[in-house]
Amino acid sequence: MSKAKNLQTGHIGLNVTDLDRSLAFYREVFDFEVLAEGKDEGRRWAFLGRGSRLLVTLWQQSEGTFSTTLPGLHHLSFQVDTVEEVRAIEEVLRTLGAEFTYDGVVPHGESGNSGGIFFSDPDGIRLEIYAPTGADPADAPTSGAPTCGFF
Repeated sequence: MSKAKNLQTGHIGLNVTDLDRSLAFYREVFDFEVLAEGKDEGRRWAFLGRGSRLLVTLWQQSEGTFSTTLPGLHHLSFQVDTVEEVRAIEEVLRTLGAEFTYDGVVPHGESGNSGGIFFSDPDGIRLEIYAPTGADPADAPTSGAPTCGFF
């Protein structure tokens, strides 16, 4: 018998270097609302979500850029309903000058139907937005593992 029958992911907490910059990015790209915010010097933070659902918390308490060589977060992924939504968000990201890992929408695996875009936030945190269907079956940018695995 499971100890937690209805276990599900709650929210994701991210350390950022500049809360104002990150707030602008996450609100523009993901259309998040600020549910709560701490503005005390040295203790700045923001709770982001939609409606009353908390999805991401930002904590201004780090320096430098996200390291892919240390244990911890690999990437943060968000699912949307359609590949058209993925492409619309891709356009927003391009206007913001975001750094992409691959060019455009790519499948999760060889000839896969699910796929999305892979990019970094202003602190270099790796992000993904994908749709479960609608990615044209094509060669994946990596072979032998899911696209989101080694980038």
